[in-house]
Amino acid sequence: MRRTLFAFAVVPLVFASSAFAGDAEVKAAQTVIDSQLKAFIANDGAAAYSFAAPNVKRIFPTVDTFMNMVTNGYAPVRKPQTYSFGKVQQTSPTSIIQQVLIVGPDGKDYEAVYTLEQQPDGSFQITGCSLRASNSLST
Repeated sequence: MRRTLFAFAVVPLVFASSAFAGDAEVKAAQTVIDSQLKAFIANDGAAAYSFAAPNVKRIFPTVDTFMNMVTNGYAPVRKPQTYSFGKVQQTSPTSIIQQVLIVGPDGKDYEAVYTLEQQPDGSFQITGCSLRASNSLST
């Protein structure tokens, strides 16, 4: 009986600590996205590029190629008027999917869905971003 009570007492603590760790990881991932968006706004390509994961850097091996891709294909991300974080999903302890609600330079609403992976040094980096026009934004 004591073991059963102990198990029930410990389980909530395990879930609470897991949720707390998840919250910290989500916050870290959001900080990376926010920092990259601020770098784009400030026209600091090197800083924006520093938040890209190795898989992105293999495809776009220089700051210039990366910034050309973002400028030509992701104008709302490159120059958002405003943005806010929406839904988030932690798909594993090291992977996060984060929705970002954006008002683009054209005044239209967009949804950017970022994927991030935790790197060996513990930091999160952006592994991808998909962008679509949004008729109505909801969190």
